[in-house]
Amino acid sequence: MTEETVREQILAAADELYYRKGYAAVGMDELRAAAGVSLRRLYGLFPAKNDIVAAVLARKHAQWESGLSAAVTDAGDDARTRLLAVYGYLEDWFCTDDFRGCAFINAFGELGGTNPEVAEIVRSHKASFQEYMAGLVASTGASPLLAAQLSILAEGAQSTAAISADPQVAVQARSAAEVLIDAAVA
Repeated sequence: MTEETVREQILAAADELYYRKGYAAVGMDELRAAAGVSLRRLYGLFPAKNDIVAAVLARKHAQWESGLSAAVTDAGDDARTRLLAVYGYLEDWFCTDDFRGCAFINAFGELGGTNPEVAEIVRSHKASFQEYMAGLVASTGASPLLAAQLSILAEGAQSTAAISADPQVAVQARSAAEVLIDAAVA
């Protein structure tokens, strides 16, 4: 197996375990067993648990951006429809069997107070989402304030859906987004 294949195997196992059980709850031995690698190989690729956490969050960020971008692009050329596609993407995500909320919010809640690197990764991810929303809002001609409002709505929907286990939160968020968008572009 190539080093890249083993690295991906470890990250896939870590991603699944951390998302399901939490970051602190998963030890290196459990991760090693789930990934099917030796501790020596694991530590050779990731000298510290923090290195794995950072790599998992980078992987999650890339998956989020790719999935969100595809959903928005598939929505077509209408600026309003593209903005609302964000909430369709959330609904699809919330309906997955393994949905447990935003991995970044989870990481921040668990590690952000004691791990400045994780806190910075999470802040960067959230800023990237706000910038993406700002770009979508700019295409409507609405005030940049709308981007902040729609971002907060999406973030709140993620937390609420995770706690309530109700994917309909995304539908409610989309309805609220429609009201905000229509008021902003009127």
